[in-house]
Amino acid sequence: MTETDELPSVELLGARVHGPTMPQAIALIELWISRREGRCRSVIVTGFHGLWVGHEDSRFRQLLNEADLFCPDGIAPILLSRLHGQPLPQRVPGADLMDGFFRRAETTGFSSYFYGDTEETLSALSARLSERFPGLKVAGMLSPRFGTLSAEEELVHVNAINASGADVLWVGLGLPKQEQWISRNRRRLNVPVAIGVGAAFGFHAGTVKRAPQWIGASGLEWAWRLGAEPRKLWRRDLIDGPRFIAAAVADVWRQRKSLKPGTRLRHW
Repeated sequence: MTETDELPSVELLGARVHGPTMPQAIALIELWISRREGRCRSVIVTGFHGLWVGHEDSRFRQLLNEADLFCPDGIAPILLSRLHGQPLPQRVPGADLMDGFFRRAETTGFSSYFYGDTEETLSALSARLSERFPGLKVAGMLSPRFGTLSAEEELVHVNAINASGADVLWVGLGLPKQEQWISRNRRRLNVPVAIGVGAAFGFHAGTVKRAPQWIGASGLEWAWRLGAEPRKLWRRDLIDGPRFIAAAVADVWRQRKSLKPGTRLRHW
């Protein structure tokens, strides 16, 4: 039995999504850091985008299922879990997970390493973190060059992360690249926990404006981000989004039909 076995979970398009509350997710990260087991734990933080990529790519779906923790970032997994009769308690967005961990880390002394995004974003991120979390320990920051890295370059980066002695590695390369990077390197990473957080570097740096809290709570953050970055997100939200909904609803229907007669679902 693992620590996540006690969490609610649901299978969506073949991927297991966990349902921690925000405090539970942070507590799990702290537990893994304190244990120092000699292996790197992998945390996935994504919503419909990651589930859709996994639906279309079985190798990526396997990667999702191999993660130690899959946090639902976005309203889609929450709504679908309710349709399945296995409701997950809440969204766990990457930026909020970082925020909650940083607040705890000011007390615990846990350090963070930031890998990804641009030099400009990392510079702004460093300045903002120093202002908002003056007690936070930053073990290092590294912006890889654009494009595919050679095996030698990647090893140099892994060695730099290991040498930093960081407790948590935050990876902001965008999905699916960040999840693939963590999966490919986790056996040679010494850091206890690696977490892919997508655009969260930009949110914390102030280079990407995040939706107001009430919009996120209402499940409309995707619409806000589409309006803010239409060139980047129009295909994902306007083409892949409807296809995802159709596939996910069909998946719910198939799973409901396969239930044994008399099986009761949990309702919301």
